[in-house]
Amino acid sequence: MLFNSLEFMVFFPVVCLTYYVIPYRFRYLFLLACSYFFYMCWNPRYALLMLTSTVITYLSGLLLENAEKTKEESVRIRKKKLFVAFSFVINLSILFFFKYYGFAADTIVKVLEAVGFHVSIPVFDVVLPVGISFYTFQALSYTVDVYRREIYAEKNFLKYALFVSFFPQLVAGPIERSKNLLIQINEKHKFEYDRVRDGLLLMLYGYFQKVVLAEYLAVAVNSVFDSCLERTGFQLMVASVLFAFQIYCDFASYSNIAIGAAKVMGFRLMENFNTPYFAQSVAEFWRRWHISLTTWFRDYLYIPLGGSRKGKWKKYRNIMIVFLISGLWHGASWHFVFWGCLNGMYQVIGECIKPVKECIVKQFKIRTEVFSHKLMKCMETFVLVDVSWIFFRNNFRQSFVILERIFGLSGEKWFTWGNNLEAMGLTVNTRNVLLISLLILFCVDLCKYKGIRLIEWIAGQEIWFRWLIYFAGIFGVLIFGVYGPGFDASQFIYFQF
Repeated sequence: MLFNSLEFMVFFPVVCLTYYVIPYRFRYLFLLACSYFFYMCWNPRYALLMLTSTVITYLSGLLLENAEKTKEESVRIRKKKLFVAFSFVINLSILFFFKYYGFAADTIVKVLEAVGFHVSIPVFDVVLPVGISFYTFQALSYTVDVYRREIYAEKNFLKYALFVSFFPQLVAGPIERSKNLLIQINEKHKFEYDRVRDGLLLMLYGYFQKVVLAEYLAVAVNSVFDSCLERTGFQLMVASVLFAFQIYCDFASYSNIAIGAAKVMGFRLMENFNTPYFAQSVAEFWRRWHISLTTWFRDYLYIPLGGSRKGKWKKYRNIMIVFLISGLWHGASWHFVFWGCLNGMYQVIGECIKPVKECIVKQFKIRTEVFSHKLMKCMETFVLVDVSWIFFRNNFRQSFVILERIFGLSGEKWFTWGNNLEAMGLTVNTRNVLLISLLILFCVDLCKYKGIRLIEWIAGQEIWFRWLIYFAGIFGVLIFGVYGPGFDASQFIYFQF
């Protein structure tokens, strides 16, 4: 069941109305049933995988808490490590089989054939369960939090099952922490007009990002990248820039709808995007992009590896490990691994040349606080990130063809006169809607970057002005959004991860 489907437009209001009507003690049971129904709309059988992950991590939490009663420290530590390993091995094995087995088998066969050995490894035709990477990481973070004694193990299995399967953020995040979401399940959420209004406004903005911006951008991006051998360098460059905004709008829209939907029901989910394209370095970009995953890797991988505490070279090693695994998390393909490697290299190189840049700033008395310098840094960061997005979106062969043509190294014409935008699938009307929508996106992100809370600002206006904005947003999405009879609601990009 997609957020941008008619089914969800019926499902969500019914869930919310029922949730606020039934007694408090039954609400978590109702949400659990709704969450499993929501997930089973894709493939009912794969709900068993989520249930298996839930049972394993639930039991590991109880075992870890019970191990704390062991008096002898060495035995206690050994038991706890064993239970954590038990949880990780089983959960990651399930994830590996469904997401990475085919990739690993194909890689092994090709490597052995390259050295003269011909082998046959059985291949299983399985469909990747939607959201498996997200709920697996969320469940594993609970195991680690109990191991670190940051939370107590949840005794009520059904409440814990709701934490793993909570439908707004189940399929594509944010990847929640037990310290935030699990404790909210025990709270009594009353209907509050202001909170519900704020949640609905956030959902409305998410729908604008998805059905207007992301869908129109997808038309141009897919048209160009799917026929990259026939495109000029100029068209490929424009498509690359547009894809940066497409993937941002597509993923941020899911997060905004998820956070808004949870807020309507009284739950607070963590922020997942914070104006990433205003970042002035690649490191800052990753502090603003997919925050729930970035902080997950920081808390559960980077810091345990030693972080930046064990010297400069081990810090660089840890950065590369995190980004290589992050690339693999995004997809079972070498171009995803390379994308992760490229972003890790950006940060390592940035760290290495930092003293040189500081020396240049000092010698030439460059004013780093002025707008022009910050703008230059933003543009530099965007170009680096955008180059990496090319490898994220396309396979190796396509990516190198695209870069070759963008930088004019192919010998082909870089630019041809004519209506390039129409050749990219953008009509005059589509182009105008897209330009206005991108301007709205920029203004909203700029306000957020400057600390202006737009929802609070709107709430503080006169009633006629508030409702003018509400109706403008609703009818703008209805009139210009891509949906309706004959339209197959497209999946969010991050569903494949």
